[in-house]
Amino acid sequence: MASSIYFCDTKGKTILSRRYRDDVPASAIERFPALLLEAEHESSIIPPCLTHNDVQYLFVQHNDIYVLTMSRSLSVNVAQIFSFLYKLIAVLEEYVKTVEEESIRDNFVIIYELLDEMLDYGIPQITETKMLKQYITQKSFKLIKSAKKSKNVVRPPSQLTKSVSWRPEGIVYKKNEAFLDVVESINMLISANGQVLRSEILGKVRVKSHLSGMPDLKLGLNDKGIFSSDNSADKPGESTGKRANIELEDLKFHQCVRLSKFENEKIITFIPPDGDFELMNYRLSLPIKPLIWCDAKIQVHSQSRIEIHCRAKAQIKKKSTANSVEILIPVPEDADSPKFRYSHGSLKYVPEKNAILWKIKSFTGGKEYSFAAQLGLPSMSDVDVPKVKRPIQVKFQIPYFTTSGIQVRYLKVHEPKLQYQSYPWVRYITESGDDYTIRTA
Repeated sequence: MASSIYFCDTKGKTILSRRYRDDVPASAIERFPALLLEAEHESSIIPPCLTHNDVQYLFVQHNDIYVLTMSRSLSVNVAQIFSFLYKLIAVLEEYVKTVEEESIRDNFVIIYELLDEMLDYGIPQITETKMLKQYITQKSFKLIKSAKKSKNVVRPPSQLTKSVSWRPEGIVYKKNEAFLDVVESINMLISANGQVLRSEILGKVRVKSHLSGMPDLKLGLNDKGIFSSDNSADKPGESTGKRANIELEDLKFHQCVRLSKFENEKIITFIPPDGDFELMNYRLSLPIKPLIWCDAKIQVHSQSRIEIHCRAKAQIKKKSTANSVEILIPVPEDADSPKFRYSHGSLKYVPEKNAILWKIKSFTGGKEYSFAAQLGLPSMSDVDVPKVKRPIQVKFQIPYFTTSGIQVRYLKVHEPKLQYQSYPWVRYITESGDDYTIRTA
């Protein structure tokens, strides 16, 4: 996969490197600073892949360093390479806190050890931080205390020689519990007249395992049709309700899931790591209606003041409640002296964002609230009426609810040796994503 790994400074000069293959000459890295300089002259945004003399330079920028790998193969899995580079940075952050040029220079030994364990001949091997910390510590360069007695030789942990490398043996809890969260983030672009232009659901299933021994878990989600390509979606605009089949796109599992069992029988079985981890994530493209809708009318009076009338409605079931709702309404950059009239929530003028922030702590389904605001504008005569082109941004969180209709039918826990009673807990959360916006007229 990767011929080598390089850590470079902001100018592209090498700080630390580790070579795994000889298909790319060592001198190829000397060309990287010049390639960076050429890319900066051509565009303000440097692409993550540069090519020179049939060598692909694949890199990510983090703080004041570049993490780089090179390859000659055109059939290389680019997504896998970038996934590993980001994982490498995440692992280093667990060891050195902040990954930057100074911390790289101060931790050569530990970084070389990590690179040797995480890659073998350029192929990713061990990327779980919990496992790496079992045998690589800040003092791990002292692997042998004494060469005279074999009992003083520090041996690799048992996890390295077992198939379940992500979980050590001997874990004991007084109360055996498993907590499972199904979290769905909604990204949506809505026009000023309420038409949904783009919508998607980004879901993830998070697990917190407080279980003794080596438990074997079986997770049931809705029915087997949830993973089939036979998708019988509801009517457009329907955001809730039962769906016979849900087609999950970009489905990804944690390495603990038995993929062969899932591929053959569509059953999710796994031995969980200890503590928190993300079991799976998925994406759904469904025609859904806005869960929180907002309409803002802006009027300019005599070009000296601006008046805003805004109403918001919770378009969810009446038994559901949206919590921590925040609606950010943009205003002209030169507006000032705000005055508000409202009956619910709280309003605040945020001049650094040129916006009004409307907070509603609890928004029950079917309810509708409104406010009016008046702001001053500089005296203008022959100047065009100011227009606000930035969209309205909405944030919210709805507990006990999933937009896709995905449900956990069961979570069975079986520990063959200890045979204890377990207590699984399941929670559902729907929240706004990073891109839930409504265009203004």
